[in-house]
Amino acid sequence: MVKYFAVILLLLFSISCKEKSVTEPGTEKSRSYYLGFSPFPYDITAEAVEYSYKKISSDADIIAHHFDDGIPWKEALEDKDFHQNIMADWQYRKTHTPVGHKVYLAITPINITRNGLAPYKGEKENMPLPTPWNTYSFNNHDVKTAYLNYAKRIINYFNPDYVTIGVEVNLLAGSDSSMVKWKEYLELHKFVYTQLKKLYSTLPIMVSFTGMDLIDGYTDVNHSSQTKVLNEIINYTDYFGLSMHTFLSKFLADTIDSAIFKNIFSLSNKPIAICETSYPAEKFSILNNSVVFKGSEEKQKKYFELLFSASETYHVEFIINFVIRDYDALWEAIGSPDNIEKVWRDTGFYNEKGTSRKVRDFWLQNLQLKVQ
Repeated sequence: MVKYFAVILLLLFSISCKEKSVTEPGTEKSRSYYLGFSPFPYDITAEAVEYSYKKISSDADIIAHHFDDGIPWKEALEDKDFHQNIMADWQYRKTHTPVGHKVYLAITPINITRNGLAPYKGEKENMPLPTPWNTYSFNNHDVKTAYLNYAKRIINYFNPDYVTIGVEVNLLAGSDSSMVKWKEYLELHKFVYTQLKKLYSTLPIMVSFTGMDLIDGYTDVNHSSQTKVLNEIINYTDYFGLSMHTFLSKFLADTIDSAIFKNIFSLSNKPIAICETSYPAEKFSILNNSVVFKGSEEKQKKYFELLFSASETYHVEFIINFVIRDYDALWEAIGSPDNIEKVWRDTGFYNEKGTSRKVRDFWLQNLQLKVQ
């Protein structure tokens, strides 16, 4: 009996040593990136908005406050108070930001179609530009002054850990073969970036690019113009910010090219940030079935497995999956449009009923790892 007891003790000691060796300091598995979402709601209700913040609190360690619906141009130029609706939105976002989460702030002077100056924002979002703003170019003196004032005010309010001051800027070149608007925007960006760095020297300030447009053949945009954009602005961005919706390319949601991330991430030596990303977990079509996306839960999970692996290799700073829960209800509330507004509908980590998908378990496993 003593003999058997001694053998058992020896086995227990051996197991204990193995467990200890796995968790010794310096050998724990970790991640380089923070994981987060935007509070984009699944429906036009207060309940849906609260739901998004609740899930960000439990399922993330960074929140994305993404503003892509206009600028209070007149008030910013004259340094006057912004409309109470703007400030109420800011206050709601700030008070609902989970304590301890990193904050990523995104603003842009470019409109949502990425072909001109952002609209006016006041009582409502996306209002028509008033006179004379509807005649101004990006490099107009008043535009420069107003956008710098706006950027300073919103940065001071949210005190972010990271900030983007131009969203998907390379699309501006894609919409203008003459590159005139791009040159005007570049002048605006250089001015604002330079002034902000004087005030916030340690704050990472960046622009984001649509990653799929930067590789020749992934999309049908002019590759030389995309290369020109990247080369001309890269010295005026602290991070290589990327908007990575890989299914919006020649690959659709048919296949996931394992070389995508290497091909795109290696384009710059700057630190990388995934400012927004997604992958559809369901099959859907747009434009009267002329474009079909064969998404699935398995493909969605595979996409993030590949992204996380590449993110460790290239030391990505953060990853934002834009949508938390499928927004079928919101999509129906706005008339069920059969266009671009539909393409992110099924990219949530929870489906339209609130049931979690396979990718969420994988995401949460990584969320438990320490950021190093």
